[in-house]
Amino acid sequence: MKKQGYKVVFKEFQNGSPEMQALASGKIDYARVGDTPPVSALASGTKLTYIAEGGTKASGSGVLVKKGSGINSVSDLKGKTIAYTVGTSSQYMVLKTLKLAGLKTSDVKLENMDSAAAAVAFAKGKVDAWAIWDPYVAKAELTESAKLLVNGKENKAVNRSFIVSPSSYSKKNTKVSKLLIKYMEEDMKWANKNTPALTKKMSKELKMSKSVIKKMLNRRTFKISAMNSEAIKEEQDISNQFYAYKWIKTKVVIKNHIANLK
Repeated sequence: MKKQGYKVVFKEFQNGSPEMQALASGKIDYARVGDTPPVSALASGTKLTYIAEGGTKASGSGVLVKKGSGINSVSDLKGKTIAYTVGTSSQYMVLKTLKLAGLKTSDVKLENMDSAAAAVAFAKGKVDAWAIWDPYVAKAELTESAKLLVNGKENKAVNRSFIVSPSSYSKKNTKVSKLLIKYMEEDMKWANKNTPALTKKMSKELKMSKSVIKKMLNRRTFKISAMNSEAIKEEQDISNQFYAYKWIKTKVVIKNHIANLK
């Protein structure tokens, strides 16, 4: 991007909820975010546009429980306490997981907390289950005697990432968006071919052990591409489900918020 005359400034957020707030206020021009935050943001009135889709994190996302907890199936979650974070992919994971056993949200106790607080609560046994994604999943599996009760492949909450932008910005900067996709595609190809180097880099940046990062990378494929019908369908299901449960007041039509990059 620098060779094209653009300066890129990176900003990190704990999860997609504050990231969408920053996007809505114009503090960032692009956001790489999970599948749920854009839907919630659109429903609340934020004017954003989907620029690109990323890969899924289905194998490393889902509902964690402790081994030996007696929770061996989704039906065993009835009456249990599940930690999750409102406005993030974990909210959708909970819903899709409960549906597998015909359970409703009223059949469990949902505890809304950020990922850091949820990690502590899960480790101390203050919650019975935790809806979360890698690298938190990998770390819990390796250090907390935890297991994925159900993952994204099983509950169909695949936890895909997306690139979104304020609608006003995306309309005026099609060239920038095309370049962003082009160069990020190159980055993703590098990431898939250079696992040892990426493991070392991510271990240092995330301050997590190489074993945790390696476990995460071994079950994930990186990608970035223009939006396609499958990704749009996934996002529409989130909108439909959240609206049905009255978690959002407006039923968002995702296809109306896709960038035209032709």
